[in-house]
Amino acid sequence: MTWETVIGLEVHVQLATASKLFSGSSTRFGAEPNTQANIYDLAMPGTLPVLNREALRMAIKFGLAIDAEIAMTSVFDRKNYFYPDLPKGYQTSQLDFPTVGKGSLTVTLEDGSSKTIGITRAHMEEDAGKSLHEDFHGQTGIDLNRAGTPLLEIVSEPEIRSADEAVAYLKKLHSLVRYLGISDADMSKGNMRCDANVSIRQAGDTEFGTRTEIKNINSFRFVEKAIHVEVERQIDILEDGGRIVQETRLYDSDRNETRSMRSKEVANDYRYFPEPDLLPITIDEAYIEAVRATLPELPDAKRERFMSEYKLSEYDALVLAAERETADFYEAVVAECGDAKLSANWVSVDLQAYLNQEEIDIDDSPVSPVQLGGLIKKIIDGTLSSKTAKTAFALMLAGEGDADTVINNNDLAQNSDMEANTNIVVSVLKNHPDQVEQYKSGNTKVISFFVGQVMKETKGKANPQQVNEILKDELSK
Repeated sequence: MTWETVIGLEVHVQLATASKLFSGSSTRFGAEPNTQANIYDLAMPGTLPVLNREALRMAIKFGLAIDAEIAMTSVFDRKNYFYPDLPKGYQTSQLDFPTVGKGSLTVTLEDGSSKTIGITRAHMEEDAGKSLHEDFHGQTGIDLNRAGTPLLEIVSEPEIRSADEAVAYLKKLHSLVRYLGISDADMSKGNMRCDANVSIRQAGDTEFGTRTEIKNINSFRFVEKAIHVEVERQIDILEDGGRIVQETRLYDSDRNETRSMRSKEVANDYRYFPEPDLLPITIDEAYIEAVRATLPELPDAKRERFMSEYKLSEYDALVLAAERETADFYEAVVAECGDAKLSANWVSVDLQAYLNQEEIDIDDSPVSPVQLGGLIKKIIDGTLSSKTAKTAFALMLAGEGDADTVINNNDLAQNSDMEANTNIVVSVLKNHPDQVEQYKSGNTKVISFFVGQVMKETKGKANPQQVNEILKDELSK
């Protein structure tokens, strides 16, 4: 049989507000357990919620960025369930009247093609606390620091057809919320978490199959692997004559498998009803336009500008515009050295390789944009060859100073002395008459041999472009 995969993603993004959705408690990451939970977060009797205005602004900002419907009136609901890290016994969320309605996100796939994926809604809700099992023998600890942190739950349409598409969609969302400045989206800290609804059906069918939900996947790689193994599991069951049970599953990265957690709940199980302690949110067009005025240049627009203004290839522009910090770094390098193409190569290849190796963000790069631009200027003016520039860059990364300092301290400047280099070229040609004859007989590729000999004589310091020009001139005599 030929099977088609159907995927819908629910992405929970923690909004980067200073305080919680309905209380004044701090949302700072890494505090001692239960030091950032006030009487409202602890569900003390008589406490009432007060909506965080900044969370609303951030939700609307996201909605505008995906060209979504923005509700003039939205309502909070109580989603009732009991769990130890939810002291109130319910989560304040949005159901029928979310702040952000239908929108879409266009993603670029690995083969260069594009696909637009519908977004059903993006609703605000409060996060739960954390249950801690590792440090307690036979017991569970509860940390309520996270309880009440504002979340934006972004729900896609079931229009994703592969794990690759799912990862592309997630990466685009990650880039977008960071561009907007509404979330750090650090998956290792739980700032961004993904639930994947996965089902399969025979190719050509229009009805959806029974879906399972894989909860709380916390990395792009694990999303890809979890979807692959769940699809394989479902295919095996159906081809063996079994049936898929609608349930919530957990991805175990150590075993690379999904396993059942509980039967899948539906909306009725949660007994949703409007939150009686919160009035409906009402906004007007003036408020929406005020939020729209704060939108930055978004990734797609920046990519197009990089292609038109800097004449970059679509691939280079896509790589450099994917993250706001990288794009800003790149433009600062261009401003310093004036060469957009060389800057693109050094930022996206040489610098990025170092950052990946060290597992650090570009904001923590030991070489600043001004310093990298200064290095590139030394390539442009002929002070450094491409080879010695890489040596200088390694020294700069090691903290040995800017381009001028490492060049002077390590004698890296290439020799562009026309008379000296001409004398060396003449000597090399004199010592290799057979290769000279080959060149004059039409084998022009032998010129690379001469360049190598000159560079050997000069310990790699001769200006290779100048050497090529001198060789061609001497060999034409």
